[in-house]
Amino acid sequence: MSHKKIIILLMMPVLLVLSCTKLEEDLRGDIPRAEAERISNVNALLKATYDGLQLPFQDQANVWALQEHSTDEALPPTRAGDWDDNGVWRVLHTHTWNADHTYVRDVFNNLLGVVFNATNVLSFNPNAQQAAEAKFLRAFAMFTVLDLYGQVPFREPGENLLNPPKVLKGIEALDFIVEDLNAILNDLPATSDDFVANRDAARVLLMKCYLNKGVFANRETPTFDAADMNQVITLADQITATGKYSLEDNFYDNFAPNNHTASSENIFTQQNGPGINRNGNGARSRYYSSLHYNSPIPGGGWNGFTTLSDFYDKFEAADKRRGDAYPGVTDSSGLRVGLLLGQQVNKSGANLTDRSGSRLLSFTREVKLIETGANLEVTGIRVVKYPPDLFNGDNANNDYVFFRYADVLLMKAEALLRTSNAPAGLIIVNSIRAKRQASALATLTADNLLDERGREMYWESWRRQDLIRFGKFLQPFQEKPGTSGKERLLYPIPNAALAVNPNLEQNPGYTQ
Repeated sequence: MSHKKIIILLMMPVLLVLSCTKLEEDLRGDIPRAEAERISNVNALLKATYDGLQLPFQDQANVWALQEHSTDEALPPTRAGDWDDNGVWRVLHTHTWNADHTYVRDVFNNLLGVVFNATNVLSFNPNAQQAAEAKFLRAFAMFTVLDLYGQVPFREPGENLLNPPKVLKGIEALDFIVEDLNAILNDLPATSDDFVANRDAARVLLMKCYLNKGVFANRETPTFDAADMNQVITLADQITATGKYSLEDNFYDNFAPNNHTASSENIFTQQNGPGINRNGNGARSRYYSSLHYNSPIPGGGWNGFTTLSDFYDKFEAADKRRGDAYPGVTDSSGLRVGLLLGQQVNKSGANLTDRSGSRLLSFTREVKLIETGANLEVTGIRVVKYPPDLFNGDNANNDYVFFRYADVLLMKAEALLRTSNAPAGLIIVNSIRAKRQASALATLTADNLLDERGREMYWESWRRQDLIRFGKFLQPFQEKPGTSGKERLLYPIPNAALAVNPNLEQNPGYTQ
Protein backbone atom coordinates (compact mmCIF):
# COMPACT_ATOMS: atom_id res chain seq x y z
CA MET A 1 0.00 0.00 0.00
CA SER A 2 1.51 3.29 -1.01
CA HIS A 3 1.57 6.07 1.50
CA LYS A 4 -1.24 8.58 1.05
CA LYS A 5 -0.53 12.15 2.00
CA ILE A 6 -3.09 13.87 4.18
CA ILE A 7 -3.42 17.64 4.11
CA ILE A 8 -5.03 19.62 6.90
CA LEU A 9 -7.23 22.52 5.77
CA LEU A 10 -7.70 25.06 8.54
CA MET A 11 -10.86 26.95 7.65
CA MET A 12 -11.63 30.04 9.65
CA PRO A 13 -15.45 29.82 9.30
CA VAL A 14 -15.37 26.38 10.93
CA LEU A 15 -13.10 27.61 13.70
CA LEU A 16 -15.35 30.58 14.40
CA VAL A 17 -18.32 28.24 14.76
CA LEU A 18 -16.32 26.14 17.22
CA SER A 19 -15.74 29.19 19.39
CA CYS A 20 -19.37 30.40 19.35
CA THR A 21 -20.08 28.96 22.79
CA LYS A 22 -17.44 31.21 24.34
CA LEU A 23 -18.73 34.17 22.34
CA GLU A 24 -22.33 33.66 23.47
CA GLU A 25 -21.18 33.23 27.06
CA ASP A 26 -19.36 36.56 26.96
CA LEU A 27 -22.22 38.36 25.20
CA ARG A 28 -24.60 37.26 27.95
CA GLY A 29 -22.25 39.07 30.30
CA ASP A 30 -23.04 42.34 28.46
CA ILE A 31 -19.51 42.99 27.24
CA PRO A 32 -19.17 45.07 24.06
CA ARG A 33 -19.65 43.11 20.84
CA ALA A 34 -16.25 44.25 19.57
CA GLU A 35 -14.61 42.72 22.62
CA ALA A 36 -16.65 39.53 22.23
CA GLU A 37 -15.57 39.25 18.61
CA ARG A 38 -11.95 39.76 19.63
CA ILE A 39 -12.25 36.94 22.18
CA SER A 40 -13.85 34.72 19.55
CA ASN A 41 -11.07 35.44 17.08
CA VAL A 42 -8.34 34.72 19.62
CA ASN A 43 -9.97 31.46 20.73
CA ALA A 44 -10.38 30.34 17.11
CA LEU A 45 -6.83 31.24 16.15
CA LEU A 46 -5.39 29.56 19.23
CA LYS A 47 -7.38 26.40 18.50
CA ALA A 48 -6.08 26.47 14.93
CA THR A 49 -2.54 26.62 16.29
CA TYR A 50 -3.07 23.61 18.56
CA ASP A 51 -4.77 21.70 15.74
CA GLY A 52 -1.89 22.62 13.45
CA LEU A 53 0.44 20.42 15.50
CA GLN A 54 -1.25 17.27 14.23
CA LEU A 55 0.02 17.10 10.66
CA PRO A 56 3.72 17.84 11.31
CA PHE A 57 3.99 15.79 14.51
CA GLN A 58 1.49 12.93 14.23
CA ASP A 59 1.55 12.06 10.53
CA GLN A 60 4.11 9.35 9.79
CA ALA A 61 5.56 11.26 6.81
CA ASN A 62 6.48 14.43 8.68
CA VAL A 63 8.69 15.21 11.70
CA TRP A 64 8.59 11.59 12.86
CA ALA A 65 9.93 10.39 9.51
CA LEU A 66 12.86 12.81 9.52
CA GLN A 67 13.72 12.11 13.16
CA GLU A 68 13.36 8.31 13.13
CA HIS A 69 13.90 6.91 9.63
CA SER A 70 17.29 8.61 9.49
CA THR A 71 18.43 6.54 12.49
CA ASP A 72 19.06 3.00 13.73
CA GLU A 73 15.56 2.76 15.26
CA ALA A 74 13.36 2.65 12.16
CA LEU A 75 13.53 1.13 8.70
CA PRO A 76 11.12 1.77 5.80
CA PRO A 77 11.53 -1.38 3.69
CA THR A 78 10.14 -1.29 0.18
CA ARG A 79 8.07 -4.46 -0.14
CA ALA A 80 7.88 -5.04 -3.90
CA GLY A 81 5.71 -2.09 -4.97
CA ASP A 82 4.48 -1.32 -1.47
CA TRP A 83 6.05 1.65 0.30
CA ASP A 84 8.27 2.51 -2.67
CA ASP A 85 6.90 6.06 -3.10
CA ASN A 86 9.71 6.90 -5.53
CA GLY A 87 12.35 6.13 -2.91
CA VAL A 88 11.50 8.97 -0.49
CA TRP A 89 11.69 6.62 2.51
CA ARG A 90 14.91 4.84 1.50
CA VAL A 91 16.96 8.01 1.10
CA LEU A 92 16.08 9.09 4.63
CA HIS A 93 17.60 5.92 6.08
CA THR A 94 20.68 6.04 3.83
CA HIS A 95 21.25 9.78 4.37
CA THR A 96 21.05 10.54 0.64
CA TRP A 97 18.20 13.06 0.64
CA ASN A 98 18.40 16.37 -1.25
CA ALA A 99 16.76 19.79 -1.15
CA ASP A 100 13.84 18.64 -3.31
CA HIS A 101 12.83 15.77 -1.01
CA THR A 102 9.06 15.84 -0.55
CA TYR A 103 9.03 15.26 3.21
CA VAL A 104 11.93 17.62 3.86
CA ARG A 105 9.89 20.32 2.13
CA ASP A 106 6.58 19.42 3.78
CA VAL A 107 7.97 19.34 7.31
CA PHE A 108 9.55 22.77 6.82
CA ASN A 109 6.28 24.22 5.55
CA ASN A 110 4.01 22.51 8.08
CA LEU A 111 6.08 23.57 11.08
CA LEU A 112 6.28 27.14 9.82
CA GLY A 113 2.50 27.03 9.49
CA VAL A 114 2.35 26.49 13.26
CA VAL A 115 4.78 29.40 13.77
CA PHE A 116 2.61 31.64 11.57
CA ASN A 117 -0.64 30.64 13.30
CA ALA A 118 0.85 31.23 16.74
CA THR A 119 2.20 34.65 15.77
CA ASN A 120 -1.18 35.50 14.29
CA VAL A 121 -2.80 34.92 17.70
CA LEU A 122 -0.56 37.65 19.11
CA SER A 123 -1.94 40.17 16.58
CA PHE A 124 -5.43 40.05 18.18
CA ASN A 125 -4.64 41.40 21.66
CA PRO A 126 -4.87 38.08 23.53
CA ASN A 127 -4.93 37.95 27.31
CA ALA A 128 -1.77 36.93 29.15
CA GLN A 129 -2.49 33.19 29.22
CA GLN A 130 -3.60 33.07 25.58
CA ALA A 131 -0.44 34.89 24.53
CA ALA A 132 1.68 32.55 26.64
CA GLU A 133 0.08 29.46 25.11
CA ALA A 134 0.61 30.82 21.60
CA LYS A 135 4.24 31.68 22.33
CA PHE A 136 4.84 28.21 23.78
CA LEU A 137 3.41 26.55 20.66
CA ARG A 138 5.50 28.87 18.51
CA ALA A 139 8.62 28.06 20.52
CA PHE A 140 7.98 24.32 20.18
CA ALA A 141 7.63 24.59 16.41
CA MET A 142 10.62 26.92 16.09
CA PHE A 143 12.78 24.61 18.20
CA THR A 144 11.89 21.71 15.91
CA VAL A 145 12.69 23.73 12.78
CA LEU A 146 15.99 24.80 14.33
CA ASP A 147 16.83 21.22 15.26
CA LEU A 148 16.13 19.93 11.75
CA TYR A 149 17.26 22.81 9.53
CA GLY A 150 19.45 25.12 11.64
CA GLN A 151 17.56 28.30 10.71
CA VAL A 152 14.03 29.59 11.23
CA PRO A 153 12.10 32.20 9.20
CA PHE A 154 10.34 34.52 11.61
CA ARG A 155 7.96 37.50 11.58
CA GLU A 156 6.83 39.75 14.38
CA PRO A 157 3.04 40.11 14.83
CA GLY A 158 1.60 42.55 12.32
CA GLU A 159 4.53 42.52 9.91
CA ASN A 160 3.78 43.10 6.24
CA LEU A 161 3.21 39.66 4.75
CA LEU A 162 4.39 40.88 1.35
CA ASN A 163 7.92 41.16 2.70
CA PRO A 164 10.01 38.00 3.16
CA PRO A 165 10.45 37.05 6.83
CA LYS A 166 13.81 37.50 8.50
CA VAL A 167 15.74 34.37 9.39
CA LEU A 168 17.10 33.44 12.81
CA LYS A 169 20.02 31.02 12.82
CA GLY A 170 21.81 28.81 15.33
CA ILE A 171 22.33 30.28 18.79
CA GLU A 172 20.52 33.50 17.84
CA ALA A 173 17.38 31.45 17.17
CA LEU A 174 17.84 29.38 20.32
CA ASP A 175 18.34 32.48 22.48
CA PHE A 176 15.09 33.91 21.10
CA ILE A 177 13.23 30.71 21.98
CA VAL A 178 14.73 30.56 25.48
CA GLU A 179 13.96 34.22 26.16
CA ASP A 180 10.36 33.77 25.03
CA LEU A 181 9.87 30.66 27.18
CA ASN A 182 11.30 32.26 30.29
CA ALA A 183 9.16 35.36 29.76
CA ILE A 184 5.89 33.40 29.52
CA LEU A 185 6.56 30.79 32.19
CA ASN A 186 4.45 32.39 34.92
CA ASP A 187 1.58 33.19 32.52
CA LEU A 188 1.11 29.53 31.62
CA PRO A 189 -1.19 27.47 33.83
CA ALA A 190 0.59 25.54 36.57
CA THR A 191 -2.12 22.88 36.40
CA SER A 192 -4.11 22.03 33.29
CA ASP A 193 -5.06 19.19 31.00
CA ASP A 194 -1.87 17.81 29.54
CA PHE A 195 -3.03 18.76 26.03
CA VAL A 196 -2.94 22.45 27.03
CA ALA A 197 0.35 24.33 27.02
CA ASN A 198 1.41 24.48 30.65
CA ARG A 199 4.27 25.59 32.86
CA ASP A 200 5.91 22.17 33.05
CA ALA A 201 5.76 21.73 29.28
CA ALA A 202 7.66 25.00 28.95
CA ARG A 203 10.22 23.73 31.45
CA VAL A 204 10.70 20.55 29.42
CA LEU A 205 11.23 22.56 26.25
CA LEU A 206 13.70 24.78 28.08
CA MET A 207 15.56 21.66 29.23
CA LYS A 208 15.87 20.55 25.62
CA CYS A 209 17.11 24.01 24.63
CA TYR A 210 19.86 24.03 27.26
CA LEU A 211 20.78 20.39 26.69
CA ASN A 212 21.21 20.96 22.95
CA LYS A 213 22.69 24.47 23.08
CA GLY A 214 26.22 23.24 22.41
CA VAL A 215 24.91 21.12 19.53
CA PHE A 216 23.18 24.04 17.86
CA ALA A 217 26.38 26.06 18.23
CA ASN A 218 28.57 23.32 16.66
CA ARG A 219 26.88 20.10 15.57
CA GLU A 220 30.06 18.38 14.47
CA THR A 221 31.93 18.82 17.78
CA PRO A 222 29.47 20.05 20.41
CA THR A 223 30.54 21.10 23.87
CA PHE A 224 28.34 21.19 26.95
CA ASP A 225 28.73 24.19 29.24
CA ALA A 226 28.30 23.43 32.94
CA ALA A 227 25.96 26.39 33.38
CA ASP A 228 23.62 25.01 30.70
CA MET A 229 23.69 21.55 32.27
CA ASN A 230 22.90 23.05 35.67
CA GLN A 231 19.89 24.76 34.11
CA VAL A 232 18.71 21.35 32.91
CA ILE A 233 19.08 19.92 36.42
CA THR A 234 17.29 22.88 38.03
CA LEU A 235 14.36 22.70 35.63
CA ALA A 236 14.05 18.94 36.17
CA ASP A 237 13.98 19.47 39.92
CA GLN A 238 11.26 22.12 39.53
CA ILE A 239 9.12 19.66 37.55
CA THR A 240 9.68 16.92 40.14
CA ALA A 241 8.86 19.32 42.98
CA THR A 242 5.33 19.82 41.65
CA GLY A 243 4.56 16.27 42.78
CA LYS A 244 2.33 15.76 39.74
CA TYR A 245 4.38 13.16 37.91
CA SER A 246 5.66 9.66 38.53
CA LEU A 247 6.88 6.75 36.44
CA GLU A 248 4.05 4.47 35.41
CA ASP A 249 4.05 0.87 36.61
CA ASN A 250 2.91 -0.12 33.13
CA PHE A 251 5.06 1.59 30.50
CA TYR A 252 2.34 1.37 27.84
CA ASP A 253 -0.25 3.25 29.92
CA ASN A 254 1.54 6.38 28.74
CA PHE A 255 0.41 5.69 25.17
CA ALA A 256 -2.85 3.77 25.64
CA PRO A 257 -6.29 4.83 24.36
CA ASN A 258 -7.09 6.24 27.81
CA ASN A 259 -3.65 7.76 28.42
CA HIS A 260 -5.12 11.15 29.28
CA THR A 261 -6.33 9.68 32.56
CA ALA A 262 -4.16 6.55 32.85
CA SER A 263 -0.73 8.18 32.64
CA SER A 264 0.97 10.06 35.45
CA GLU A 265 4.02 10.63 33.23
CA ASN A 266 2.61 12.67 30.37
CA ILE A 267 3.34 16.39 30.56
CA PHE A 268 2.30 17.68 27.14
CA THR A 269 0.18 15.81 24.60
CA GLN A 270 -2.22 16.41 21.73
CA GLN A 271 -5.77 15.30 22.34
CA ASN A 272 -7.16 12.68 19.96
CA GLY A 273 -10.31 10.62 19.71
CA PRO A 274 -13.95 10.78 18.66
CA GLY A 275 -15.30 14.31 18.49
CA ILE A 276 -11.90 15.89 17.96
CA ASN A 277 -12.54 17.53 14.62
CA ARG A 278 -9.19 17.38 12.89
CA ASN A 279 -8.05 15.71 9.70
CA GLY A 280 -4.96 13.64 9.05
CA ASN A 281 -3.34 10.71 10.77
CA GLY A 282 -3.36 10.66 14.54
CA ALA A 283 -1.52 8.42 16.96
CA ARG A 284 -3.01 5.38 15.21
CA SER A 285 -0.45 5.88 12.41
CA ARG A 286 2.25 4.71 14.82
CA TYR A 287 0.82 1.20 14.87
CA TYR A 288 -1.02 1.05 11.52
CA SER A 289 2.19 1.89 9.64
CA SER A 290 4.02 -1.08 11.16
CA LEU A 291 1.42 -3.84 11.59
CA HIS A 292 0.60 -6.37 8.85
CA TYR A 293 -2.62 -6.30 6.85
CA ASN A 294 -3.77 -9.42 8.73
CA SER A 295 -2.80 -8.18 12.19
CA PRO A 296 -5.69 -8.80 14.61
CA ILE A 297 -6.98 -5.25 14.91
CA PRO A 298 -9.88 -3.64 13.00
CA GLY A 299 -8.70 -2.82 9.50
CA GLY A 300 -5.37 -4.59 9.95
CA GLY A 301 -2.26 -2.54 9.28
CA TRP A 302 -0.33 -0.98 6.41
CA ASN A 303 2.60 -3.46 6.51
CA GLY A 304 5.31 -0.85 6.41
CA PHE A 305 7.89 0.18 8.95
CA THR A 306 10.02 -1.99 11.21
CA THR A 307 12.77 -1.60 13.72
CA LEU A 308 16.13 -3.32 13.30
CA SER A 309 17.59 -6.37 15.01
CA ASP A 310 20.63 -4.41 16.24
CA PHE A 311 18.28 -2.06 18.07
CA TYR A 312 16.09 -4.91 19.35
CA ASP A 313 19.19 -6.53 20.83
CA LYS A 314 19.82 -3.50 23.06
CA PHE A 315 16.96 -4.72 25.30
CA GLU A 316 17.12 -7.41 27.95
CA ALA A 317 14.54 -10.15 27.56
CA ALA A 318 12.78 -9.15 30.80
CA ASP A 319 12.59 -5.46 29.85
CA LYS A 320 8.87 -4.71 29.42
CA ARG A 321 9.72 -2.02 26.90
CA ARG A 322 10.83 -4.76 24.50
CA GLY A 323 7.38 -6.32 24.53
CA ASP A 324 4.48 -7.30 26.75
CA ALA A 325 0.82 -8.24 26.85
CA TYR A 326 -1.49 -5.27 27.40
CA PRO A 327 -4.91 -5.53 29.09
CA GLY A 328 -7.78 -4.66 26.79
CA VAL A 329 -5.66 -5.29 23.69
CA THR A 330 -3.90 -8.65 23.99
CA ASP A 331 -6.84 -10.42 25.68
CA SER A 332 -9.26 -8.96 23.13
CA SER A 333 -7.22 -9.42 19.96
CA GLY A 334 -4.11 -11.52 20.62
CA LEU A 335 -1.84 -8.60 19.73
CA ARG A 336 1.07 -7.87 22.06
CA VAL A 337 2.64 -4.42 22.36
CA GLY A 338 6.22 -3.25 22.10
CA LEU A 339 8.58 -4.84 19.57
CA LEU A 340 6.90 -7.75 17.79
CA LEU A 341 9.08 -10.69 16.73
CA GLY A 342 7.97 -14.17 15.75
CA GLN A 343 4.59 -15.81 15.31
CA GLN A 344 1.50 -13.61 15.59
CA VAL A 345 -1.76 -15.00 16.95
CA ASN A 346 -5.41 -14.05 17.32
CA LYS A 347 -7.28 -13.72 20.63
CA SER A 348 -7.82 -17.50 20.73
CA GLY A 349 -4.11 -18.14 20.34
CA ALA A 350 -4.44 -19.50 16.80
CA ASN A 351 -1.58 -18.74 14.42
CA LEU A 352 -2.18 -15.98 11.88
CA THR A 353 -1.03 -16.17 8.26
CA ASP A 354 0.01 -13.62 5.68
CA ARG A 355 -2.32 -12.66 2.82
CA SER A 356 -1.48 -15.76 0.82
CA GLY A 357 -2.91 -17.93 3.59
CA SER A 358 -0.10 -20.41 3.07
CA ARG A 359 2.67 -18.71 5.06
CA LEU A 360 2.63 -18.05 8.78
CA LEU A 361 2.56 -14.45 9.94
CA SER A 362 5.84 -14.72 11.83
CA PHE A 363 7.89 -11.53 11.89
CA THR A 364 11.62 -12.04 11.30
CA ARG A 365 14.79 -10.43 12.57
CA GLU A 366 16.04 -10.20 9.01
CA VAL A 367 14.93 -7.19 6.99
CA LYS A 368 16.38 -5.31 4.04
CA LEU A 369 15.83 -1.80 2.79
CA ILE A 370 14.55 -3.29 -0.46
CA GLU A 371 12.68 -6.53 0.18
CA THR A 372 12.14 -9.23 -2.45
CA GLY A 373 10.98 -12.82 -2.44
CA ALA A 374 8.12 -14.79 -0.98
CA ASN A 375 8.54 -13.61 2.63
CA LEU A 376 8.54 -9.86 2.01
CA GLU A 377 5.28 -9.44 3.96
CA VAL A 378 6.73 -10.77 7.22
CA THR A 379 10.29 -9.44 7.31
CA GLY A 380 11.24 -7.08 10.09
CA ILE A 381 10.43 -6.57 13.77
CA ARG A 382 7.25 -4.52 14.09
CA VAL A 383 6.66 -1.74 16.61
CA VAL A 384 3.48 -1.09 18.61
CA LYS A 385 4.29 1.52 21.25
CA TYR A 386 0.76 2.94 21.27
CA PRO A 387 -1.63 0.11 22.30
CA PRO A 388 -4.25 0.11 19.52
CA ASP A 389 -7.68 1.56 20.12
CA LEU A 390 -9.84 -1.38 19.04
CA PHE A 391 -13.08 0.59 19.01
CA ASN A 392 -12.57 3.98 17.33
CA GLY A 393 -10.70 3.19 14.13
CA ASP A 394 -9.29 6.28 12.45
CA ASN A 395 -10.33 8.38 15.48
CA ALA A 396 -8.15 6.48 17.92
CA ASN A 397 -8.44 7.80 21.46
CA ASN A 398 -4.69 7.65 22.20
CA ASP A 399 -3.52 11.19 22.90
CA TYR A 400 -0.23 11.85 21.15
CA VAL A 401 2.68 12.25 23.57
CA PHE A 402 5.15 15.11 23.11
CA PHE A 403 6.77 15.33 26.57
CA ARG A 404 6.75 12.92 29.48
CA TYR A 405 8.42 12.62 32.85
CA ALA A 406 10.78 9.76 31.99
CA ASP A 407 12.42 12.06 29.43
CA VAL A 408 12.81 14.73 32.10
CA LEU A 409 14.63 12.25 34.33
CA LEU A 410 16.87 11.01 31.52
CA MET A 411 17.79 14.57 30.55
CA LYS A 412 18.69 15.29 34.17
CA ALA A 413 20.81 12.13 34.27
CA GLU A 414 22.59 13.25 31.12
CA ALA A 415 23.27 16.70 32.55
CA LEU A 416 24.68 15.10 35.69
CA LEU A 417 26.90 12.85 33.59
CA ARG A 418 28.14 15.83 31.59
CA THR A 419 29.01 17.67 34.83
CA SER A 420 31.08 14.79 36.20
CA ASN A 421 28.40 13.43 38.50
CA ALA A 422 27.79 10.06 36.89
CA PRO A 423 26.87 8.32 40.19
CA ALA A 424 23.86 10.61 40.69
CA GLY A 425 22.83 10.10 37.08
CA LEU A 426 23.15 6.33 37.50
CA ILE A 427 20.65 6.35 40.38
CA ILE A 428 18.10 8.06 38.12
CA VAL A 429 18.65 5.71 35.20
CA ASN A 430 18.40 2.65 37.40
CA SER A 431 15.15 3.92 38.92
CA ILE A 432 13.68 3.97 35.40
CA ARG A 433 15.11 0.55 34.56
CA ALA A 434 13.63 -0.91 37.73
CA LYS A 435 10.18 0.30 36.71
CA ARG A 436 10.65 -1.35 33.32
CA GLN A 437 11.87 -4.57 34.98
CA ALA A 438 15.37 -4.29 33.52
CA SER A 439 18.45 -5.04 35.61
CA ALA A 440 20.48 -2.24 37.17
CA LEU A 441 23.48 -0.80 35.33
CA ALA A 442 26.80 -0.91 37.18
CA THR A 443 28.07 2.39 35.79
CA LEU A 444 26.75 5.25 33.68
CA THR A 445 28.58 6.16 30.50
CA ALA A 446 27.71 8.20 27.44
CA ASP A 447 27.25 5.01 25.43
CA ASN A 448 24.92 3.19 27.78
CA LEU A 449 22.95 6.38 28.50
CA LEU A 450 22.37 6.82 24.77
CA ASP A 451 21.21 3.21 24.62
CA GLU A 452 18.91 3.81 27.58
CA ARG A 453 17.37 6.83 25.89
CA GLY A 454 16.77 4.58 22.88
CA ARG A 455 15.09 1.90 24.99
CA GLU A 456 12.88 4.38 26.81
CA MET A 457 12.11 6.91 24.06
CA TYR A 458 12.03 4.76 20.92
CA TRP A 459 9.78 5.98 18.11
CA GLU A 460 8.97 9.22 20.01
CA SER A 461 10.83 11.45 17.50
CA TRP A 462 13.97 12.06 19.58
CA ARG A 463 16.44 9.52 18.20
CA ARG A 464 18.10 11.68 15.54
CA GLN A 465 18.56 14.53 18.02
CA ASP A 466 20.01 12.12 20.58
CA LEU A 467 22.42 10.51 18.12
CA ILE A 468 23.69 13.92 17.01
CA ARG A 469 24.18 15.10 20.60
CA PHE A 470 26.13 11.93 21.45
CA GLY A 471 28.22 12.11 18.25
CA LYS A 472 26.82 8.92 16.65
CA PHE A 473 24.47 10.11 13.92
CA LEU A 474 26.93 10.03 11.04
CA GLN A 475 28.29 6.58 11.84
CA PRO A 476 27.26 3.43 9.92
CA PHE A 477 24.32 1.46 11.27
CA GLN A 478 22.20 -1.43 10.08
CA GLU A 479 21.13 -0.95 6.44
CA LYS A 480 23.18 2.28 6.26
CA PRO A 481 26.65 0.97 5.48
CA GLY A 482 28.77 4.12 5.16
CA THR A 483 29.75 7.12 7.26
CA SER A 484 27.69 10.15 6.31
CA GLY A 485 29.10 13.55 5.43
CA LYS A 486 28.86 16.20 8.12
CA GLU A 487 26.31 18.14 6.07
CA ARG A 488 23.78 15.44 7.05
CA LEU A 489 23.70 16.85 10.59
CA LEU A 490 21.17 19.28 9.11
CA TYR A 491 18.48 18.82 6.51
CA PRO A 492 18.69 21.12 3.50
CA ILE A 493 16.52 24.18 3.19
CA PRO A 494 13.92 23.18 0.58
CA ASN A 495 14.59 24.69 -2.82
CA ALA A 496 11.01 25.94 -2.97
CA ALA A 497 11.61 27.96 0.23
CA LEU A 498 14.87 29.42 -1.06
CA ALA A 499 13.04 30.59 -4.17
CA VAL A 500 10.62 32.79 -2.22
CA ASN A 501 12.74 34.03 0.70
CA PRO A 502 16.10 35.62 -0.15
CA ASN A 503 16.94 35.76 3.57
CA LEU A 504 17.30 31.97 3.65
CA GLU A 505 20.64 30.41 2.75
CA GLN A 506 21.19 26.81 1.73
CA ASN A 507 22.90 24.78 4.45
CA PRO A 508 26.57 23.94 3.71
CA GLY A 509 27.11 20.81 1.63
CA TYR A 510 23.84 21.03 -0.30
CA THR A 511 23.32 22.51 -3.74
CA GLN A 512 20.30 24.41 -4.93
